[in-house]
Amino acid sequence: MHYEHKPVLLDEVIKALNIHPDGFYIDGTFGRGGHSREIIKRLGCNGRLLAFDKDPDAVMSAGMDLIQDERFEIIKGSFTMLMSYVKQHEVEEKVSGVLFDLGVSSPQLDNNERGFSFRHDGPLDMRMNPTEGESVADWLNKANETEIADVIYKYGEERASRRIAKAITSFKKNTPIDSTKRLAEIIYKTIPSKKYDIHPATKTFQAFRIFINHELDEIKEALPQATGVLCKGGRLAAISFHSLEDRIVKRFLRAQSKPKEQPPELPILQDYEDIKLKLVGKKIRPSEKEISKNPRARSALLRVAERC
Repeated sequence: MHYEHKPVLLDEVIKALNIHPDGFYIDGTFGRGGHSREIIKRLGCNGRLLAFDKDPDAVMSAGMDLIQDERFEIIKGSFTMLMSYVKQHEVEEKVSGVLFDLGVSSPQLDNNERGFSFRHDGPLDMRMNPTEGESVADWLNKANETEIADVIYKYGEERASRRIAKAITSFKKNTPIDSTKRLAEIIYKTIPSKKYDIHPATKTFQAFRIFINHELDEIKEALPQATGVLCKGGRLAAISFHSLEDRIVKRFLRAQSKPKEQPPELPILQDYEDIKLKLVGKKIRPSEKEISKNPRARSALLRVAERC
């Protein structure tokens, strides 16, 4: 089944990848295939597109148009598998472009059964792959107050983390927290909503999702892999949606585009062979026109680099 949705920064991504008809491209976050479909339109008969996604629903959504296309392959799994696949197929340093569209997708947010959104009541799950690992509810109902507060603060950058954790811990002593509505109501009653431009539960839901899916660790693991598989002139494009993701991407790209610093007291020239990437332009944000059509795109930020 093909799910109609609006891929973020679509034109900007296609331009950033600088697609060659015979190139080998990787979409690390297939989602509902919006970016992948535009990439494959620009490939010739010898071009290839490999996609990854942990979400079984995303893989099932690929549709026969892509599944029957010999140039396309999709793998149900994390983009941290990228390097192992490339090595297995002996295409190291032959990849023309890698795309990461990080975070949660609109179809995941809109499906109340997945438990990603406080706007819909559903099971408190939030797993990208609901067949693996523990759900947020499983973890939350056994975690102590300090553990909960630390996760909310670290991954949600929520100043009221300790108050929220205390309220959650108090509530679950008598009643398990197993639904998105129940969790959102606890947070809403704990924090005065007048102080927030966004729903009071936004940062806590973000924190629990990032934590339960190990999202930041996976980004840190995947970026060096993507750099390692790119051919000279190959492009790496990453879309992030919040500061925690973007900070990792920005620092990685910056570090890979500069020579390693040497102690000032050593008479050693800087080793420019350590430079693996060249930054391409400045960070890119959605246009006002795109945001008006797709409000969820407002926080998206695209960074691009090229393999040296």
